[in-house]
Amino acid sequence: MNQPVDWDSLTFSLTPTDTMYITTTLDGAPWTPGNLQPYGDIPMSPAAGVLNYGQGLFEGMKAYTTSKGRIVCFRPEENARRMQRGADRLKMPPVPESIFVDAVEQVVNANRHWVPPMGKGALYIRPLLMGSGPVLGVSPAPSYTFLIYVTPVGPYFKGGMSAIDLLISDHHHRAAPGGSGGVKAIGNYAPGMKPSKEAKAEGYAEVIYLDAETHSHIEEVGAANFFCVKNSVLYTPELTGTILPGITRDSIIEMAGSLGYDVVEGKVDVASALEADEAFCCGTAAVISPIGSITHEGTKVVYGDGKPGTITTQLYDALTGLQNETEEDNFGWIHPLPQD
Repeated sequence: MNQPVDWDSLTFSLTPTDTMYITTTLDGAPWTPGNLQPYGDIPMSPAAGVLNYGQGLFEGMKAYTTSKGRIVCFRPEENARRMQRGADRLKMPPVPESIFVDAVEQVVNANRHWVPPMGKGALYIRPLLMGSGPVLGVSPAPSYTFLIYVTPVGPYFKGGMSAIDLLISDHHHRAAPGGSGGVKAIGNYAPGMKPSKEAKAEGYAEVIYLDAETHSHIEEVGAANFFCVKNSVLYTPELTGTILPGITRDSIIEMAGSLGYDVVEGKVDVASALEADEAFCCGTAAVISPIGSITHEGTKVVYGDGKPGTITTQLYDALTGLQNETEEDNFGWIHPLPQD
């Protein structure tokens, strides 16, 4: 049951909560709504497709306590659609949007006492879709499991809105054309642990990955999307199948346009990024994290005075204001948790 939480010391880490949601499908049968059950381990065959061949996806979402005293989610329909696209890529049965969103509502409501107070963090929501049935030989699993668990979290990067230092990886790449980089496949993340840990050991917050073909264009920041700003124009890598189509990324593009800024989606070469006025990375976990410096081939480039840039701060305030309902939601992105 509910345990006391020190909201002020929350980090981005796992705190087991009370309840999770789970449903399964077998032999091509349609998905049906699942059930809530106590958070805990689940039985699985050692020959499960997800364990042997990585047939699995995950999503990342957050629920917030807002200034209106209610609990809301942020664009959950977009997470449902992204998981459907990923399911198609990994040959899994897509979870219907209605079941996905209903499951989110149920599990957040069941754990609502774990949602931090406004300004103290958020309830991180982790949907998982995986081949849970046994299979030997590289082929789709015979059955699948969709589940959601939640945990209260603080900022992804230590220091919250403080500027972070990043290192461009010269030897590792996140994804290649034709691969699975454009979906949130579980197999995309383990290979990043080695370069990330090595960068952190050198004092950096995370690594920046370049494209696998020319090694000259910025693609992603660890598990976050990249933006830079030059002469009040925002630049971000285009979606060509090698980077994740972030929901926060999409929101920032639309929000920046509404604030009067031009946004260019295209190839972002390293040289132009290092000459930018400011830079930041973004994602559900990271929200918006200003980049204070980027180190490439032994040369460290500092943005401004190493503090969050003006436009970065403006976008952060606009996004978090919308999520906290201190600003008007003119986009229809806020999804209130239904009241019992």
